[in-house]
Amino acid sequence: MSALPETRGVLTPDRSLAELTWLRVGGPADWLFQPADEADLAAFLGALDPSVPVFPMGVGSNLIVRDGGIRAVVIRLGRGFNGISVESDRVVAGAAALDAHVAKRAAEAGLDLTFLRTIPGSVGGAVRMNAGCYGSYVADVLEEVRVVTRQGAVQVLPASALALRYRQSDLPEGAVIVSAVFRAGRGDPAALEAKMAEQIAKRDASQPTKERSAGSTFRNPAGRSSTGRADDTHELKAWKVIDDAGMRGARIGGAQMSTMHSNFLINAGGASAADLENLGEEVRKKVYQSSGITLEWEIMRVGEYPQD
Repeated sequence: MSALPETRGVLTPDRSLAELTWLRVGGPADWLFQPADEADLAAFLGALDPSVPVFPMGVGSNLIVRDGGIRAVVIRLGRGFNGISVESDRVVAGAAALDAHVAKRAAEAGLDLTFLRTIPGSVGGAVRMNAGCYGSYVADVLEEVRVVTRQGAVQVLPASALALRYRQSDLPEGAVIVSAVFRAGRGDPAALEAKMAEQIAKRDASQPTKERSAGSTFRNPAGRSSTGRADDTHELKAWKVIDDAGMRGARIGGAQMSTMHSNFLINAGGASAADLENLGEEVRKKVYQSSGITLEWEIMRVGEYPQD
């Protein structure tokens, strides 16, 4: 890799990414870049050789980094990108702000972004993946995003430019989300807080929140239950077809499909990225054999397989 531009942030070569992901697996990045602020990020990307790939990484909540690592500059936003402010009925949140913190700050101001309270991860990932639960989705409330392009330009994009759909969006290649603006409906702060407490209790009773997981492993089969469209269907769930295939609790090495919620892939102890991905692929195979349904990964898998 060619010499990298100077920066006011932190550049670390050959940085292991395992401790930066919720599953605690993965090899090293060629470089990990933690920019000081938006200007630092823009200057760095503008000066970086265009042939060098970049990979924006949030808090690693819905991610498997393969054991061979990532041949790229991995960009991880920190304190300079986690601010949250409220302006009338709008909430402006930095890409590194945790979804749960945004929900709580909004509720304090009487604005309803409660669905974000139980979504793991940060705002950048939630926008990129059109995160959603309890019938509400980022697409319902997103007004605009601020990004730094791979060429180092700062742009503000309306939500419509992202073409948000089921767990997907259209962002310019190599662009890094730095903040988002949400427009939220109003509610009583105490009622919103109570609603979030109820959601947390429901989640903790049904999901392995104390385990090392990456959230939902597979999309619900129809691929439509998080679009927010009028023709949404919620009847068929990934966990149900996994159960029907007899894969609840299945293991490969240290990887396991949770016995509490079978659509949660967990690191039960000492798992490699290969264990986790191989178990996921085995689940997909068994589900197809059982029901003819092809499950699609919701967890992002990135990086290279280790060299023999």
